[in-house]
Amino acid sequence: MTTPEVDIVVPVRVGATNEQLRFALRSWAANLPHRHVWIVGHKPTWVRGVKHIPTRQNGTKYQNTTAAVRAACSSGDVSDVFLLCNDDFFVMTPQPDGMPVLHRGPVSRVEAYYASRASGRYLAGLRETRDLLVSLGHENPMSYELHVPLPVAKDQMLKALDVGRHLTVVHKRTLYGNLAGLGGDEIRDVKMLNRSPRFDQESAFLSTMPDTFAHGYVGAHIRRSFPRACRYEAGGR
Repeated sequence: MTTPEVDIVVPVRVGATNEQLRFALRSWAANLPHRHVWIVGHKPTWVRGVKHIPTRQNGTKYQNTTAAVRAACSSGDVSDVFLLCNDDFFVMTPQPDGMPVLHRGPVSRVEAYYASRASGRYLAGLRETRDLLVSLGHENPMSYELHVPLPVAKDQMLKALDVGRHLTVVHKRTLYGNLAGLGGDEIRDVKMLNRSPRFDQESAFLSTMPDTFAHGYVGAHIRRSFPRACRYEAGGR
């Protein structure tokens, strides 16, 4: 569990509107105890009341997010332990005791899931990260590549990023989680990939694709849950 003194860090790509970020901020303001929100990368014009670390985004999306995490970890102003989020992570229920540590189960199981559906850089990075962890003595590493906030200790994440610096696509949450010995509880991933009405409306955490947020049942559910502007929006309280 984390405490209200932790910051939230969210890498944000260049984009004019980003409605997923708007509702993610509303969900964090309502349900996730924290001190500051740090946007690393691009800060939309409508965002208010957050801290900002600009970064250059001239690499792949994986390189850009890794650079953003490194920038946050290297900042003396960000809390020593922070919550690493994406701009499509929604916290749907109050977390009065802070954010628990959650993982997705063994990397081997996650690898089998992706290998049955697609190939590409993400799967290659999963395998590279797994092989590195095995070489370092973690014979059955856990996957922390969930679409939920992850508590991160800055010094330990920097060490993990240095260890994985040579990887083409480092799975930084997984590398960090195993090297830091995070442990935690296993859950299924909460990312909704389609517009189906079949999703857990009681889930404490949800995540969307741009299409499922804009046009899916899950996006409508999220928008209904947080109808009012929050303190991080122009015109918010």
